[in-house]
Amino acid sequence: MQINLLKADITTVPADAIVNAANSSLMGGGGVDGAIHRSGGPSILEACKEIVRRQGPCAPGDAVITTAGDLPANYVIHTVGPIWNGGGHGEAELLESCYRCCLDIATERDIRSISFPNISTGVYRFPKREAAEIAIAAVRSFPFGDRLETLNFVCFDDENQAIYEKLI
Repeated sequence: MQINLLKADITTVPADAIVNAANSSLMGGGGVDGAIHRSGGPSILEACKEIVRRQGPCAPGDAVITTAGDLPANYVIHTVGPIWNGGGHGEAELLESCYRCCLDIATERDIRSISFPNISTGVYRFPKREAAEIAIAAVRSFPFGDRLETLNFVCFDDENQAIYEKLI
């Protein structure tokens, strides 16, 4: 598997699946979540509404999959990262779970390429370096087999990109 580091807007990165740093309502919001809903069009929101209607809100650390609408991807995997509350409330474990759940879904769907944003490092205030360490460790420890060919860490800002460059 090839791991790439990109500085880009995740809504412009071609992949079988892109990951959305969603809120538990799955209804869009700010940051990556809002950008994905705006760029992907109404079919993503409709699919999210159906998921919430069937199974309720998405819990932190969990993930669900929808269409990608107008994005250059086939799917969006929505995951709810933890809100940073000092680090003593299971935040690291929940963030690791986000990556593992997304990769489980990718494996189940035979997804060959996936792009991750920097989950929870925006309005959820997770420390960026710690979040990057967790993301990289989760990816490196995942039992991919030969299914996934390309994994992209997509950084929107220079700070996250510099952190990932040092760690990868």
